[in-house]
Amino acid sequence: MRLGGIQKMTLLDFPGRVACTVFTVGCNFRCPFCHNASLVTHPEEDALDTEEFFAFLDRRRGLLEGVAVTGGEPFAQPDILDFFRQIRARGFAVKADTNGSYPDRLRQAVEEKLLDYVAMDIKNSPGKYAVTAGLPAMPDGVKESAAFLLGGSQPFEFRTTVVDELHEPADFSAIGEWLAGEEAFFLQPFIDSGNLIGEGLHPPKPEKMQACLEALREKIPTAQLRGM
Repeated sequence: MRLGGIQKMTLLDFPGRVACTVFTVGCNFRCPFCHNASLVTHPEEDALDTEEFFAFLDRRRGLLEGVAVTGGEPFAQPDILDFFRQIRARGFAVKADTNGSYPDRLRQAVEEKLLDYVAMDIKNSPGKYAVTAGLPAMPDGVKESAAFLLGGSQPFEFRTTVVDELHEPADFSAIGEWLAGEEAFFLQPFIDSGNLIGEGLHPPKPEKMQACLEALREKIPTAQLRGM
């Protein structure tokens, strides 16, 4: 298991639970607005030993309730399911963040009941997905993962980071057509972490965020803004 670091406590990353956040290294996407660029572009740089992480968890029993596993892309790790199992065996709830491009691993994790919550990033409308994810084409697995989450009983949310140069309200009308339903869906404004893959990107103005939300709510009325 390749780990890039840990946030020892968070009240935000795992809804309803006091948790820590652990970062995996490596990702198959190259989103220009990615705020963890070093985890994506330098996957050889492990910053946290796996056994050290589990020793940390053992010391936090009774203090933490869950572990949010993020990245990078956690499901890109071939041993991610065993990682979830070991967290579970210690009595912690597990949340996974994912770009949705590994539907088979996601499905197996859900079927084994290894996850308590999933947050899947929806990068953009299908027509603009590739450029937003920094890829030549939209991965087939994204639609498969989204359909799987929509069709099952796994607690989850969709979320989109809105970038002024990459998103327009019309994109969210298209996303709504694609993913129409009553699921949890959050729009969050892009924040420049100073550790990005791309350049020249900016957060949208509040009025644009509201317009994007209103467009999405035409088909997903439960959608909300986050981080504003």
